[in-house]
Amino acid sequence: MGSGIQQFGDLEAMDMVRSRIGRAGLLAGGAMVALVLGACNPTQTNGQGDQQTLTTVASPSSDTSDSSTTDEPTSSGTDTSSPAASTKATDPGADPTDCKAAGLKLTLKPADAGAGHVYVNVVFTNKSSKTCTMQGFPGVSYVTGDNGKQVGAAAYREGTKGPRVTLKPGGSAYAPVDEVNVHNFDPSACHPTSTRGLRIYPPHDTAAMFVAQSGTGCTGSVPGHQLAVKTVVAGTGG
Repeated sequence: MGSGIQQFGDLEAMDMVRSRIGRAGLLAGGAMVALVLGACNPTQTNGQGDQQTLTTVASPSSDTSDSSTTDEPTSSGTDTSSPAASTKATDPGADPTDCKAAGLKLTLKPADAGAGHVYVNVVFTNKSSKTCTMQGFPGVSYVTGDNGKQVGAAAYREGTKGPRVTLKPGGSAYAPVDEVNVHNFDPSACHPTSTRGLRIYPPHDTAAMFVAQSGTGCTGSVPGHQLAVKTVVAGTGG
C-alpha cells in the first residue's frame, strides 16, 4: 500500500515537471518568432526616423533634381535646364534674328513740333549683309560730357509693343521720340543741363549707339517725362 502511494506521488511530480517544461518551451518559441519578425521588419524596431532616412537615400529623385539645375553646358552647347538659359528662352522679345548695334546705322529725323514738344524719329538702317528683325522699344536717354554721362531718366515707353519688323540689307525701321521742352519745368526741380545728344539702345541689345543733338535736359526730378519713346515701326521715318 505504501509503495502504491509513493508511486502515485512520483507520477504526479513528473506531470508537474512536464507541464513546466512545456510552458517554458512555448515562451522560448514565442520569443524566437518575435526576433524573426523584428529582423524582417526593421522599421518596427528602429522607429519612423530610420524609415525616413532609408527612403531618402534610396530615392533617385534627390539626385536628378540637383542635376537638372546644373550650370554645365549640354553636349549641344546649350544648357536649357540652367536658370540663365530658361530666362532667355522665356523672354517674349528675344529672337536670334534681332538686329544688333554693330550692324545698324543710326540717324535722327525731325518729325513735328508744338505745345512744348519736339518730335523726332530715331531711324535704324541695316548696314549689314544679312536680314535681321526688330520689335519693341529702343532705350533712349540724354547724355552729356566727353564720357557720355546720362542726364535724367531714360525715355518713358509710350503705347504697346508693335509687331516684329524685318530689315533686309539697306532696310530701315524707326521709333518716334517725344522731347519735352524742359524750360517749362520749374528750374529748381529740373536743374537744366546742356546735352550733347541721345544714347540709343536697339531693342533687345545691350550695346549702345549715339546720335549727336545739342539741347537741354533735366538732371532733377520733374513731373511727367522729359522723354518718351514708342515702339519701332517699318519705314525711314520721313
